[in-house]
Amino acid sequence: MNEQATIAPLSSIRVLELGNYIAAPTAGRLLADFGAEVIKVERPATGDELRNWRLKKGSVSMLYRTINRNKKSVVLDLRSDAGRAAVLDLVRECDVLLENFRPGTLEKWGLGPEVLSEANPDLVITRISAFGQTGPLSQRPGFAAVAEAFSGFRNLVGDPDRAPVRVGVSIGDSIAGLYAAFGVVMALFERDKNRPETKSLPLDHRVIDVALHEAMFSMMESLIPDHGAYGETRSRTGGRMEGIAPSNAYRCADGASIVVAGNGDGIYKRYMQAIGRPDLADDPTLQSNQQRWEQRELLDAAIGQWSATLDSAQALDILDTAGVPAGPIYTAADIENEPQYQARNMIQHLDVSTGEETLKNVGFPGIVPVMGGTSLPIRNLGPDLGEHTDWVLGELLGYDQDQIHDASASEKSQA
Repeated sequence: MNEQATIAPLSSIRVLELGNYIAAPTAGRLLADFGAEVIKVERPATGDELRNWRLKKGSVSMLYRTINRNKKSVVLDLRSDAGRAAVLDLVRECDVLLENFRPGTLEKWGLGPEVLSEANPDLVITRISAFGQTGPLSQRPGFAAVAEAFSGFRNLVGDPDRAPVRVGVSIGDSIAGLYAAFGVVMALFERDKNRPETKSLPLDHRVIDVALHEAMFSMMESLIPDHGAYGETRSRTGGRMEGIAPSNAYRCADGASIVVAGNGDGIYKRYMQAIGRPDLADDPTLQSNQQRWEQRELLDAAIGQWSATLDSAQALDILDTAGVPAGPIYTAADIENEPQYQARNMIQHLDVSTGEETLKNVGFPGIVPVMGGTSLPIRNLGPDLGEHTDWVLGELLGYDQDQIHDASASEKSQA
């Protein structure tokens, strides 16, 4: 048996995931990756809408398979009394509930925190929404794109002479999912730390309230302090980072671009020597980061002229020899072929179904952080819709076939 398969610090934890899309399922994925049993509840017939996002063929996207790996799928109709009763029965068997509905939705279904806590006084309830469960905007719907803009993040992405852009992944949802998983682990730690002195934690200690915009806002470093202290309003800087120079992307002779972060004072001197500009290394007006930021156009022009004479591999070799942090800008194909990813098992190859055919040996991102030397093995990819309904409701809850049919609205007959 692979020793890594036994590394499962959350193996005693059972999670009920009611979330769709990316935020709550990301939290569920993180918990599942480290051993938690995550039971994902999906609506009849269609399931999580993520099944159709970036769908290239078949009926299940690679995005769904990735974000919902290591989970079980159960179909429940939460619009029915039987479906909601099944949720409460499952809550009694779980340690954690994850949800990312619009605030008030669980309450409308009769499944608010008080009801859930009555069913299970130890339950950790993790709620993810655009603007949180309280405040004047709490009832407003919003995806991560809106939250990223509201947090100040979107205003800093892109070139200064163009409209703000978004990054190419759902960064707001993913960071909210990270915070949600972190909140779950903290609440479980507090719960277990206080036993047996206390029977259970107060409900407000067990409700984790994650707002998408706050998750992104927490990543904004000194945006607000710099404004309050100095009246500074940051603006978009393209490939640069405000106040840090030289640090940018530079095109090489082979058409590829490289990223070089040569902004440390000692690094800067080595950097300029490496590109054949000792005059810039010794220039007394370029010895501090602030000085270099003020002359960033001069520095970027000099570096760009140097990089344009070399292939990217040649440029990176020179910079590596000089001890200057630099690297290539990778595509998916580059990542799959990179020995560093391979050495740590960060690309794991599995057979995967599209719902119509099985694709062989498809690479999937590994589990982070590394435990046991390399990325832990993915146990299974995101499940088929309702794949575990009979097992969870029948074996875990002891439902008979009629009860399963009523709770799940007979997803098999609707498929």
